[in-house]
Amino acid sequence: MAEFTHFNKQGEAVMVDVSEKAQTLREAIAEGCITMSKECYDSVQEGKMGKGDVLGVARIAGIMGAKKTSDLIPLCHRLNLTKVEISFCMDDAACAVWATCRVCTVGQTGVEMEALTGVQIALLTIYDMCKALDRAMEIGTIHLCKKSGGKSGSYIRKQSE
Repeated sequence: MAEFTHFNKQGEAVMVDVSEKAQTLREAIAEGCITMSKECYDSVQEGKMGKGDVLGVARIAGIMGAKKTSDLIPLCHRLNLTKVEISFCMDDAACAVWATCRVCTVGQTGVEMEALTGVQIALLTIYDMCKALDRAMEIGTIHLCKKSGGKSGSYIRKQSE
């Protein structure tokens, strides 16, 4: 069974020492969605929200969020990200917007937290820009889809997870 890495033998929170780890290409992909009313969904899709291009602003916010992860999560390492990509998929049947964040770096530790943070911030930005029209929006199903690089190898989320 794997051990928690953010605690020392005394049970105190610590930043993981990655000094001895090899620099490798690291990649992580995370996704999540926000569901909303039909009226709100149509306004986002048609670009008719009063605050402007909702998905364009959310894309930039998600990128910025991924870059600021170490400022938000106390024990995360500050990373030199080489790529952050935010994309959106519209789900007409569910009146949902799916956000996907792909993050890459060459370094000594993974970028899972950056990908998850990028998704969260993109979805929160959509909520912020649309809340005047629909305060009942729901953000959810946020998860890591895939990660590669490093000693622990690759991870691909199974559909049933």
